[in-house]
Amino acid sequence: MSKEITARSQDYAQWYNDLVLKGGLADYSPVRGCMVIKPYGFALWENMRDVLDKKFKDTGHQNAYFPLLIPKSFLSKEADHVEGFAKECAVVTHYRLKNDPDGKGVIVDPEAKLEEELIIRPTSETIIWNTYKDWIQSYRDLPLLINQWANVMRWEMRTRLFLRTAEFLWQEGHTAHATAEEAIAETRQMLDVYADFVENYMAVPVIKGVKTASERFAGAVDTYCIEALMSDGKALQAGTSHFLGQNFAKAFDVQFSNRENKLEYVWATSWGVSTRLVGALVMAHSDDDGLILPPRISPLQVVIVPIYKGNDQKALIDEKVNDIMAALKNAGIRVKYDDSDNARPGWKFAEYEMKGVPVRIAIGARDLENNVAEVARRDTKEKSSYSLDGLPDRIIQLLEEIQQNMYDTALAYRKEHITKADSWEEFEALLEEKGGFISAHWDGTAETEAAIKERTKATIRCIPLDNPQEAGACILTGKPSKERVLFARAY
Repeated sequence: MSKEITARSQDYAQWYNDLVLKGGLADYSPVRGCMVIKPYGFALWENMRDVLDKKFKDTGHQNAYFPLLIPKSFLSKEADHVEGFAKECAVVTHYRLKNDPDGKGVIVDPEAKLEEELIIRPTSETIIWNTYKDWIQSYRDLPLLINQWANVMRWEMRTRLFLRTAEFLWQEGHTAHATAEEAIAETRQMLDVYADFVENYMAVPVIKGVKTASERFAGAVDTYCIEALMSDGKALQAGTSHFLGQNFAKAFDVQFSNRENKLEYVWATSWGVSTRLVGALVMAHSDDDGLILPPRISPLQVVIVPIYKGNDQKALIDEKVNDIMAALKNAGIRVKYDDSDNARPGWKFAEYEMKGVPVRIAIGARDLENNVAEVARRDTKEKSSYSLDGLPDRIIQLLEEIQQNMYDTALAYRKEHITKADSWEEFEALLEEKGGFISAHWDGTAETEAAIKERTKATIRCIPLDNPQEAGACILTGKPSKERVLFARAY
């Protein structure tokens, strides 16, 4: 274990913070609750963003950008929406500063008060639907499939880097449709896009489901979600896709002339994932020696470190490495040759292990004589001696093996941590001793859901899609239940 990282078993929260900070992903900001995303962390987010952006465009969506500031009156137009976000809103009240007459810096100019206060967007449904009112007139304008990459602000009192910050980066899709069926199909399609990305690129298995009424997005008819399990047995909501019905269309009077030339309100969806996925990646895979990043989205997939004495040995190694580098780059592999002389090879090994680089290649003078290189994989820490002949092809294959192994390892952990509970005593014991997802019966009432949360801090993470119907008794009240749901403590 690295001396710089708190052991995961000792203090999970501190372990996580150590990895984010020492792994070079982010740093604290002078603004309370906000963070600085460092170049390595932003490169990771960019790779995630680029994959998702292509998936959005492949499913017919276009990118646009809407204002950061939203008139306060817009939020009041959809009652559930404003109630859901009211406590998290940051409000702009003035537009000018002036010098303090007492010489104590600057103060807000009391004469520069806005006629209408502005909200820094916590989400963009209101300003987007106000705009859609002008964009949509006829069924010919539908479907309208728009995505936005942006930052949002939700005033958080208890924050943690990437997982919960006052300002974060995300994408938010907002679509309009002629029928409820089309909107629901869109909602489900985007949920599948998210699940495919998280499983096949982040190597994190997810459960697709629908939220209970109490856990729905404010203003939604239905909220679909993907739920992932972290290495401490807590769940994390990795993405959501909302069927908004006609709620926002009615609130902002967005109507269209259908094929029979009759006016109808459009049907809406919204869906989003954020930089909290970076936090999920850290917690799902990493260990006490640092980050472990899946090859498909790791900022750096391969690093090559030379081991030499003198310029003559270095020149011979350089010549061979240049050939390897060219072959890997031609195959689209993100590779770095770290031949800097400001750190010893051992320090470099530890640094790239901390940063979670999937494959490390070490080549020394003796390796050249034997026509081999030492190859270390970050996920299992195995070291192997590979022939330099055909090495690039073997590395490309190894990256795919690492990607699959990381997913299989996370899936095995999740399978071990989905447990049935048939009594309240069993439910409480599992929460304290094992964690993970607990599959249990619930009587379907918000009151029981709230009581369970109050007693245990466990929430219903989702009702899995295609959930088997099974008669049973609620673990808390004993009342009849038609199906099990998944409970967990969560981030």
